[in-house]
Amino acid sequence: MLNGQLKPGYNFQISTNNQYIVNYSLHQTTADTTTSQEHTEIYKEQYNHIPDVITADAGYGSEQNYQYLCENKIENYVKYNYFDKDQSGKADKSHPFKADTLYYNSEDDYYVCPMGQQMQNTGAHQTKTKTGFIQTIRSYQATNCNGCPLRGVCHKSKGPRVIEVNHTLNKYKEKVRENLNSEQGIYHRKKRPCDVEPVFANIKNNHHFKRFMLRGKPKAEVEAGLLALAHNLRKKAA
Repeated sequence: MLNGQLKPGYNFQISTNNQYIVNYSLHQTTADTTTSQEHTEIYKEQYNHIPDVITADAGYGSEQNYQYLCENKIENYVKYNYFDKDQSGKADKSHPFKADTLYYNSEDDYYVCPMGQQMQNTGAHQTKTKTGFIQTIRSYQATNCNGCPLRGVCHKSKGPRVIEVNHTLNKYKEKVRENLNSEQGIYHRKKRPCDVEPVFANIKNNHHFKRFMLRGKPKAEVEAGLLALAHNLRKKAA
């Protein structure tokens, strides 16, 4: 818990449409990222079809989730980390020499450092996320950074600069950035906070639901279902 106490806790996820709860799920994890696929599969089991469109904030943007959305042909309006900063230009100002800002030659597979030096591919390795998802990371290294006037602000390592890049994730980001900046994407971005956030506010503040009364996930899921049902009935009656 936030106060340091150890108690049974659940990550309560909901999907909404016009502020009606259409799907809910409980997860024993603090990270929203790892709840997305299971939450969507629960929706699929209940309605016998996959959602056509999913809109979510940056807490759900990951390579694993983007791959899932792509494989299931779901229209994707899920932000990635730093999307808002990228839009405002703040990310580039705070990290002017980060790997994302460097020019990449996809044909010959090399990056160009701020001083115009080519950074060649030195190999790839795989990493595994907490959920067991395998990511492929490629490394690129500058030939020689000695005497470079930008070295102090470009990197702090003793040898030549090395950057690690996840090309698959970058391709997903490029596509989702295009989706989010489209006319339809702007519509979904504006609608999301007005659709789902008031539901949580209504449940927690107006109806004073602060904690689950029942112990154990199966019982808590029943309680969450009754909570969602009550919310929808109140809204219908309003």
